[in-house]
Amino acid sequence: MKYIVIHGHFYQPPRENPWTEVIDHQESAHPYHDWNERVNAECYAPNTAARVLGREGRIIRILNNYRWISFNFGPTLISWLEKYSPGVYGSIVEAETFSARRHGGHGNAIAQPYNHMIMPLANRRDKATQIKWGKRDFKKRFGRRPEGMWLPETAVDMETLQIMADEGIKFTVLAPHQAGRVRKKSGDGRWEDIDNGSIDSTRPYLVRFSPGSKIAVFFYNGKISHDIAFGDLLNNGATLTARLTDVPVDDGSGLIHIATDGETYGHHHKFGDMALAYAVELMENNPGVVLSNYGEFLSKHPPEYEVEILENTSWSCIHGIERWRSDCGCTTNSEPGWNQAWRTPLRNALDWLRDQLIEIYEDHSEGLLKDPWSARDDYFDVILERKNKAVFIKKHALSPLSGEKQIKLFTLLEIQRNAMLMYTSCGWFFADISRIETVQILKYAARVIDLAGSISDRDIETPFIEILSEARSNMKELGTGADIYRNLVLPSKVDAIKIAATFAVSSLDYDRSSVRKRIGCFLIKGSEQMRLDNGEDLLTSGKMEVRTDITGEKERISYIAFCSGKTDYLSRVWKDGKLDASALKKEMDALITKPFNEGDIQKVIRGLKELKGGQLFTLGEILKDRQEEIIARWSRRWSDEINEMIRGFLEKNRRCIDLMEELHFTLPQNLRAAIEIYLPGLLLSEIGSDMPKEERITGVLSEMKRWGVTFEKKEVEIAVRRRLEESMNVLIENPGIKAVKRFTRMLTIFRRIPVGVNLWTVQNSYFEMVRSHYPHISELSEKADPDAMAWVEEIRRLGELLNFGFEEIIAGNEQ
Repeated sequence: MKYIVIHGHFYQPPRENPWTEVIDHQESAHPYHDWNERVNAECYAPNTAARVLGREGRIIRILNNYRWISFNFGPTLISWLEKYSPGVYGSIVEAETFSARRHGGHGNAIAQPYNHMIMPLANRRDKATQIKWGKRDFKKRFGRRPEGMWLPETAVDMETLQIMADEGIKFTVLAPHQAGRVRKKSGDGRWEDIDNGSIDSTRPYLVRFSPGSKIAVFFYNGKISHDIAFGDLLNNGATLTARLTDVPVDDGSGLIHIATDGETYGHHHKFGDMALAYAVELMENNPGVVLSNYGEFLSKHPPEYEVEILENTSWSCIHGIERWRSDCGCTTNSEPGWNQAWRTPLRNALDWLRDQLIEIYEDHSEGLLKDPWSARDDYFDVILERKNKAVFIKKHALSPLSGEKQIKLFTLLEIQRNAMLMYTSCGWFFADISRIETVQILKYAARVIDLAGSISDRDIETPFIEILSEARSNMKELGTGADIYRNLVLPSKVDAIKIAATFAVSSLDYDRSSVRKRIGCFLIKGSEQMRLDNGEDLLTSGKMEVRTDITGEKERISYIAFCSGKTDYLSRVWKDGKLDASALKKEMDALITKPFNEGDIQKVIRGLKELKGGQLFTLGEILKDRQEEIIARWSRRWSDEINEMIRGFLEKNRRCIDLMEELHFTLPQNLRAAIEIYLPGLLLSEIGSDMPKEERITGVLSEMKRWGVTFEKKEVEIAVRRRLEESMNVLIENPGIKAVKRFTRMLTIFRRIPVGVNLWTVQNSYFEMVRSHYPHISELSEKADPDAMAWVEEIRRLGELLNFGFEEIIAGNEQ
């Protein structure tokens, strides 16, 4: 019997803006909002419902791959999935539950230290907290203690392994070249050197510590793992299966296991999720193979050999762990002539900053906390659920804390959280200090400097920037790390005033006097709102309380906001603590309200700029995502107006235009441009209608062909996909024969449009609907129930349109 374990290390670096705790728009992830969203669409989601195709290329099964492979999800990633992709998150948790039942209580999931820090380069205290936080996150997700833990970049040293063992971690997984020498536990005690990763990967090994603690280590099959990640082994699931099952094992019950980035299955290799699903299907049906996981195998086959690891090594740097502190030559996406000498001053700057923050944390927590470092370990319970603050304070505070002291306490703890986030490994991994991954870790550094400045007079930013100035970008125009910090990092900074200005602009969309709104980790409560509207221009003013969930800090702020012609946005905000409210109201009435009522808009704009105190914001200075919402609204309105004008013109002059074409005259360029705008818009309008009409769709397509007009395929694909998904949601709620026919009709009509549509979500819904309803209705059909017979026939037809092998999916799905 051969045991096979396929491990996926699923991880994305934390990308949230440290001031708002939400991810800003990342243009490089287009057409998605950000890279988490993109990789989720390409990998994490597809692996929850991976297609297995039959001989005719039709879907015969849909598998949740996470049920069948070993996996770990980085805590910062899985928390994002829980919030922004709850369906994917739920499927991952379900897979762990399923696998634990299947493998005698040993689930497929293993843990990971909190934020992918290179553990050998961390101080002991950070190592311990990273491991404790990783364990707690795992327990929260999966309801059990983790048996194993994946090390970031498999970077390893003995201190880290011992802390893991002391925390109850039973095993980890390393690359074969990280083994130094081995010996049999029951042998003569002699060690055997391991050369060039030649360790036997079919068995677990034991690392011993004194006194008595231990941890098991699995060394994955390096050659097959490499060919999956960087070769073409995922081109065919059958080939992958053959490579795995052909590995010889000495005693007939050894372990064949591989480990790669989980993103290999779909993000790095398109359709890798399908190759994996097909391989799983083949191996599950092979009586000589057991698809297992590390925990189950270890319980059945305890280590018979000991190993000495090679400390300060990793799976992605041939020089050990130099990739994260020096110009070792290991890099990704580098250009000729570039170097990574910037890595050393970057690490030096962060190490210096970390040590300053330790002093600030210890000095300012004195009198607040019983044990500041024990409190930091337990702070993860608050990170998971902010409602746990009161319990946390009761456990760790020396005495009951006032509101101001609570804010100070959580500011100190946030300093420590962000001080660890700034060591996320991706910051050093790539070719230049200007990449978004390095900019991100520098944002965490800027955040801790910001937080520390609120409680300490110590200047830590100036020396930090001085050290950063030694790190030179390979792109001369970007300068040094200091320039990147100033130009690419600090503009991301957000405070209560910027949040208030964004809310003030948002208030122009609300027609009520009191409103609550959340912007990231900020909760805004608006009150005393005044609103004036003359049809084209809007003016609002009022008060708000801006409170952050993170530290509990809050500000009372007054605001005024104005838009002219729905395009020219201005807002001014004041902190109430520094405000003479009566004087401000008089000034606002004179400079703004009165001119607005008189229709003197230019005077209103001048008044907003002349008002005393506060801070003036233009549209370009509020939060980027809000800017994009406003611009998108303008674009939709302009597009509607332009299309309506063109429609009227073309209808009025249709006969003249037709005559020009019949007589083979060339249309004026601006007239052709109008037609090229109008026809795709008409197509999109019909797609979005309640029930698109085939004759209208085909009519528009015919006109487009006639005039040689093309449409933007991605835009049309998104419109069709969304319309089908909306209609499928209606069908799921009421899966009667009329709804099935309506959906089938819509799908048939849309198939007339020459664009490939991603039917993944629709197919998943159909698959679940068939699984839920077909057994019962098919029984009625067999009893000659006419409605049931019609339903079965229509659902079969719909399945064929959705590329299912209908007979196969009703004959046997995943159990």
